[in-house]
Amino acid sequence: MGRPGVRDGPGSQGWAASITGRGRPARWSSASWLATFALLLPACGPGAEGSPARDHSRPPAPTVAPTVGPTVALRAAGAPELAAANRVAEPRSVQWVALTPATRIEEPAYLRVEGRRGLRLCAPGCFEGYTLIAPLRSTSVFLVDMDGRVAHAWSSEHVNSGPVLLTDEGHLLRASLVEDNPRFRGGGMGGRLEELGWDGEVLWSWELASAQRTLHHDFKRLPNGNLLAIAWEHHGPEAAFARGRAADFIPRDGLWFDMLVEVRPQPPRGGRVVWTWRSFDHLVQDERPGALDFGRPADHPGRIDINADHRFAARESEAEGRERHSREGAMAALGYGSFPAESSRWDDSRSGSSRGDQGGGSSAAGERFDADWLHANGLDYLPEEDLIVLSASHLSEVWVIDHSTTTADAATSRGGRFDRGGDLLFRHGAARNHGAPASPEPELYFQHDPTWILGARRGEYGLLVFDNGTRRPGGEFSRVLELRLPFDSAHGFADPSGRGFGSASTVWSYQDPERFFTPFVGGAERLPNGNTLICEGARGRIFEVTRSGQVVWDFLNPLGGDAEPSAKTGRPPAHALFRATRIPRDHPGLAGRL
Repeated sequence: MGRPGVRDGPGSQGWAASITGRGRPARWSSASWLATFALLLPACGPGAEGSPARDHSRPPAPTVAPTVGPTVALRAAGAPELAAANRVAEPRSVQWVALTPATRIEEPAYLRVEGRRGLRLCAPGCFEGYTLIAPLRSTSVFLVDMDGRVAHAWSSEHVNSGPVLLTDEGHLLRASLVEDNPRFRGGGMGGRLEELGWDGEVLWSWELASAQRTLHHDFKRLPNGNLLAIAWEHHGPEAAFARGRAADFIPRDGLWFDMLVEVRPQPPRGGRVVWTWRSFDHLVQDERPGALDFGRPADHPGRIDINADHRFAARESEAEGRERHSREGAMAALGYGSFPAESSRWDDSRSGSSRGDQGGGSSAAGERFDADWLHANGLDYLPEEDLIVLSASHLSEVWVIDHSTTTADAATSRGGRFDRGGDLLFRHGAARNHGAPASPEPELYFQHDPTWILGARRGEYGLLVFDNGTRRPGGEFSRVLELRLPFDSAHGFADPSGRGFGSASTVWSYQDPERFFTPFVGGAERLPNGNTLICEGARGRIFEVTRSGQVVWDFLNPLGGDAEPSAKTGRPPAHALFRATRIPRDHPGLAGRL
């Protein structure tokens, strides 16, 4: 799989990074949690330069060898690549503490834990604050200090389903699970948005959880106070066929298309949807000339090929099929995928086979397919340009969408600031999906959590992307990428030649193939001091790395597991995390509270 490493790409000098619109912490005061963790964990403290780091990942010993970090590869503009070994700060005065023992899981390997859960390292150079987490198998949300202690917590009646944000008022915004949805299920399933006060009182709640549409995965708060969220929208098999979906790849209950909804909260229990964008309105297909949206995907790069998820699937051998079924069975048990069944194709149901309730299946050629064929799992908003970035994980792409449109214009290819309506302004990750002349292999593999980064100059923008690396050829490993985008305020992301889009360039990356991999969930946040906070979601590990790749804070989540797994979401690991967010000590929402 190659050596672990950190890479600064060409032209990275002067590329300043800042974060826009990330989530903030939440609340729940529980004396039992605070007292318990105060006793279990030692103080880390800010520390002065040169002060000892504390590594809690090993039992006590007379001497402790330093933990070797990833190899660092640096590249300056126009200069040859230079390699240097980089080490995590050497621990001294190590103190071993009695944290919750981790259960060693032999398979799958990405859940395996060495040592005990809790704080493993706190070294000089980390960004001071609190880390906000919402374990997927819990009804509680936690604010963890730099020592790994619970500083504050919120409790709810409902299971966490995704991100949590702390507002400037000290309120917690969270996504939670609606259990009884009649159709939708799988990883990221939600249905409810809530606002809690610092004391845990429910101030506002809104549900979108019907058989036609339901909230899932991610949301963001906009500067006007509205919330922008991802939802699934169901369309039956006839509608999918009419839009040019290949019949062999239509589940008998139809397809789930992702959409965006902007809701204006109306406390205590209500909301008004004021803007929508629907992927269903922006399709292209070359399957049937008589169907809607017929055309070559290469001629319509701003539209989504309705057959892209299976177009490049290779016919597999019997052995490959067994391996795939085993791997996907394990993932389905965790709630990822649409629970495939060989008899769940729409064409089977038309031929008279008994109707099932599965959301996915396999084609006659043996390829896997899902009702959730796009699987949008992350979004962010850029107020400077009124733009949205959306992750379409099953297509291994990130998309940029114009938010300046009206809802009516967003359903067309005209209108908005760039006069493209709701068509995609930019896409990156798998150029083959829109017929671009590029490598046949994607650059991203089932990614999560794209977030905007501001450049050093006005009008320069980048993205931080968590690339899970699931099914990566040559070996699965995760990485975090910082991309510089080809944007100018006059033309947007258009290629100067007038064909397609400009190209994004990678200016920084972090990977550690031997120790860093999560096939589902995960995220990354660029911190104000230039470090990056990384959440290795499946294992529940959160760690902070410097620009050079030095790990300066490492925490293995011991919280969660108090909620029983839902039949709608599978069985996420007890300590799994959707994402983690570092809250600065001077955040307005913490003033006078911590």
